[in-house]
Amino acid sequence: MSTSAPRTATVTDRLVEANRAYAARFADPGMGARPVLRVAVVACMDARLDLHAALGLELGDCHTIRNAGGVVTDDTIRSLTISQRALGTCSVALIHHTGCGLQTLTEDFRHELELEVGQRPAWAVEAFRDVDQDVRQSMQRVRTSPFLPHTDDVRGFVFDVTTGLLREIDPNS
Repeated sequence: MSTSAPRTATVTDRLVEANRAYAARFADPGMGARPVLRVAVVACMDARLDLHAALGLELGDCHTIRNAGGVVTDDTIRSLTISQRALGTCSVALIHHTGCGLQTLTEDFRHELELEVGQRPAWAVEAFRDVDQDVRQSMQRVRTSPFLPHTDDVRGFVFDVTTGLLREIDPNS
């Protein structure tokens, strides 16, 4: 007979328990997958960005696509294409932010990973120094994608993590 020590609760256990409490008071909102405002928001995964609160959004208003840096990658284009072509969005808001962790990395991060694990990642880090320029690059990637039928209303912003304000980026500066 083996005796094992009790498992220590993890953060994921806490999340599952919080979900049980949420589900106990949950009421089906009766809405479809199409965003009410017909907008997709692409933003950084940074935990300091509460997009719904910062943008005055409610459940069902938008599609939210998040990744490290809020960078427009092939997978972001994939999600935007599905969002536009299958689910009716026609506007795109790109939100980067001040103090982004990608500003502290370089593409050497991939090389270091390769040395550590013995395999080079297939993806680019997409590190950047100038957040405004990276927003411009992301806007350009959306506007020039052949897969996206709606590229007229693509706007980019930098969210200031200390003030909560958005600053719009001119794509032509």
